[in-house]
This record gives sequence, C-alpha cells and structure tokens, in this order.
Amino acid sequence: MPHLTDHSLRQLDAEYVQSLERLALCDLSVRLLEDLKEARERLSQDPSNSSRPPSSRAPWERLQTTFEAEEDAAQEDEQAAKQAPGTEPASRTPDEAAASVDGTAAGAVAGTASPAPATGTPPRKPGKQPGAPGVGRTQVLAANDTQIHRPSVCAGCGKHLIETDTAVVFTGFQSVDLRWGEADKPGLWLWVVNHRYVEVTCGCGHQTRAVPGQGEVDAALTGARLSEWRLVGPGLVSLIVALHLRFRMSRARMHEFLREWLGRPLSIGTLHQTLQEAAAALAPAEQELIQSVQTSGLLHADETAWPQQDQEHLLWLWVFISQTVVYYTIAGRGKKTVLCVLAGFGGWLMSDGWFSYRGYGQRLRCWAHLQRKAKGLMEGFHPEGRLFGRQVHDTLEQLMAAVYAAREGPASGTAPVDLPREHATLIEALRLACTQRLGHAHGKTRALAVEFYTDWDAIFQVLKHPELPLTNNEAERALRHWVISRNLSHGTRTSVGSRVFTLLASVIDTCRLRGHSPWRYITTAITDRRAGRPLAALPQVGV
Repeated sequence: MPHLTDHSLRQLDAEYVQSLERLALCDLSVRLLEDLKEARERLSQDPSNSSRPPSSRAPWERLQTTFEAEEDAAQEDEQAAKQAPGTEPASRTPDEAAASVDGTAAGAVAGTASPAPATGTPPRKPGKQPGAPGVGRTQVLAANDTQIHRPSVCAGCGKHLIETDTAVVFTGFQSVDLRWGEADKPGLWLWVVNHRYVEVTCGCGHQTRAVPGQGEVDAALTGARLSEWRLVGPGLVSLIVALHLRFRMSRARMHEFLREWLGRPLSIGTLHQTLQEAAAALAPAEQELIQSVQTSGLLHADETAWPQQDQEHLLWLWVFISQTVVYYTIAGRGKKTVLCVLAGFGGWLMSDGWFSYRGYGQRLRCWAHLQRKAKGLMEGFHPEGRLFGRQVHDTLEQLMAAVYAAREGPASGTAPVDLPREHATLIEALRLACTQRLGHAHGKTRALAVEFYTDWDAIFQVLKHPELPLTNNEAERALRHWVISRNLSHGTRTSVGSRVFTLLASVIDTCRLRGHSPWRYITTAITDRRAGRPLAALPQVGV
C-alpha cells in the first residue's frame, strides 16, 4: 500500500475526512495508521536497535561529555584559515636569506587586506593572495646549539674539501625542535639550533656552497615540500601531528597551545605546511600498509560518511584493520575501493552487509548489526514483524552462546563439536521463516529476511569456524575516534587534505597497534626524508 505523499497530506482536513463514506474512511485510516507506525518506528531508532552510528544520537541522549569547546575550535580554525597566513623562514631559499645569517627578516612589512571581489567574480581562495606582501618572522631566539654545514666535495674539480680551505658563512636560519628526555633526564624540552651554511674556496679557485637537503614529494600532495631548511624541527613536527590528529586540536588551538605553553608561536600557515610535510614524509609507507592488508589472514572492514568540500557527492572514510595493520582511505562507497585495496587478498573478511563486500567468498557477517535490526523489529508496531524479530534475536543469542562454548574446547575425551549439525533444527527453522517473508508487505520484515537469505553463508560461516569473530567491533572502534574528529572539523576541504589525513591516521594507528610510539617514528621519518634518505620501514610487532 503506497504511502501518502506530502501533497496528499496537505489536502486532508477534518471537513474532508468527515465527508468520506465508511469504506473510504476505513481505507484512509488504515493507510494513516501504517504511516504513523512507520514514523514512530523511525523516531524510536537509535544505535542499539538499528545500523545508525553512535554519533547520530542527539547531544542530550549521549552519555559522554559534549564537545562544545572543540566545535568552537573547529569554527575558529575555519575562520583562521580564511586569513592570509604569514610566511615563515622555511619558505625562503638560501639565496634569499643570504643577507641575514641569523634567520631574521629585515624590514618586514605588514600585510594589507585584499579588497572585496567584484560582483560576478569567483570566490577568493583561502590563504595569501597573489601579489600580497608577505610578513616575515622577526623574533630571534636564544640558541642551544650551532650547526655548521660545509660542502664535502668541490663542485668544480670534484676533489674533497679539507678543513683548512677558506670557508665563509653565506646564509643561515634557526630551527625550533622538541627533544625527548633520557633515563637520567626525563621529559621534553625545546631545543633551538642556529644552522650556518658556508661557502668553501677550493685550491682550484672554485667556490662551493653547502645546500640544505631535499626530499622527493608524492605528486598527489601538491604544495607539500620536504627540506632541511625549516623552522619547525622533526620533534616539533611530531608534536603538531599528535595535537591535531590524536588530540583533535584545530590549527587555531594548536597556535594558542604553542604560544602560551611553549612560548613559540607558529602561524596558522606554518602549522598547515607542517602537517602536509609530515604526510609527504610518510607517503612511501602507504604501499607497505596496503601490502600488509592484502596478506592478512583476518581483516575487518567498515566505512563511514566523510564530507569533502570540493566534492559534490559525499565520500566515505574506509578502514581495513587486522592484528598488525590499520589502513584508512577516503573514496566513494562502490566496489572500486574494495577491489583496489584488497587486490589479491585471500584471508577472511569481516564486514557488514554492504554490497561492495559481497564479491569475497571467505566473508563473515557482523552479528551485532543483525541483532540491532532484530531488536528494532521487536520494538516496532507490526505484529508479525515483532514475532520475526524475536525469532531472529533469540536464534542468534542461542547460537552465540554455542560459539563461545565451542571456543573453550570440547571436554576431555570427547570429539569436537559440530555446531551446524548440532543446531540444524534451529537454523532450518530460521531459514524457513526468512524464506516465507521474502515478499512480505512490511518493509523492515522483508528487508531483514532478504538480508539473511542473500548473505546466509557469510552469516553462519562462523559456526563452521568458531574461532573466527562474531562482530565487526575492531573496525567500528577504529573509526570511532575519527568520527568524533569529523563531527568537529566537518571533514576535509580537498583531496590533498583527505590524503594528508588518511596517511597520518594510518601510520599513527598502525604503530600503536604494533606496540610502538608513532611520534618517535614520525620524528625519525621527517629527519631522514628531509635529508633525501629513504623512509625506514614501519616498526614491527615485538621489535
């Protein structure tokens, strides 16, 4: 029976209803009753009785503390990103800095606001506008150390340069780093270094200059740059990544934290460049992560909506997690993403009922999703739907208890338990109930019956292999942290921002899963990649 449309409902009033004949009135009443029941069922849906994510609860229904402060931070971040950030010394070349070996910018000029765009012109891009004057850093910090950078080989004759050769400092800059303490001196402290680059005159008369190291950057990360000529040291880069990704701080809040707690203010633009640089340094690890995913024996997969402002269509944040690897990617929700990530995968795949996963024979279905849907039917208004929901719920509960008992192993001297044969009557009764409701008039009853009928083998595969998981909790827990972050930041702006986010998140969670500190690994990765050296392999479990 079709639902009443909004157009039809607007035409219904007391006078019209009273004018209907008895049979027509009864027919209309039945249709209104069905619509009312369905509307009430939708209103009563929550994460405990449907597939809705926990983040869909209203704020007053949540048990955890609200995150109003972080939401304000996300708004501050959005406003701050629209302002033209100042340029740091990292954006200058050695030749441009030759006049100031202390890394200061002489004669810095304050930037002026750009005029409002004329009517009909495209919207202004965020950040510094072409032709606008920059703002340089004028603060000179007390240095803890000085590093002299000398060339080792003459660029003219190719001979090795020696200490006695004439050397002159021609440029330099300051870097601010964060160092970890040792056993005798625990804690963290800031470490300021004066970097000095010298020009050496060879015996052949050729003058050779030392140059900062450069690292190759993935072409997809447009705007990122890997160079030793940077204000922010590797340890401080790791802290900024931790504040933003792990502790969900906006760029504006990070700026406030660094200024008030560490006494080292960094512009919004510098913080943004630092996050991009960290992702560029870790980009080579993506292939290692994908390879670990594809060789996993058991993999959990899930996805959640992820807005990207430059895309008209909603994208999805995917997670693929095993015992040793976590890999995130942001893409569409179709089969293409699964086929790309899981090319050659031959292990067990635990997922929900989304069709993109159905191409894998060794697939497992999450029973928690099915139980929530059964509970939703039990709490509904349709009589047969409530009976079917009760049967599904009770059947799954009984079979789950049998699986848990089988995991403890058979009693001494007895044969292993054959769960499909032992519970054949119960399983067959559920199969018959599902088959009878494939064309049921009640939509939710029909949908659950079709879901069981379509994924029957994947749902009850665990009865043949009770050591396998019953739920997809591993993937859902991995996504939870980033769902909260999404609600605060409203996703990402561009494909570059999405790639930066997924690269950093994958490395952070993989290191933590393997029992290692991601921050020390990121510090080492930044140091090596800035110098042009290859990225070290991700730390392994137990190493």
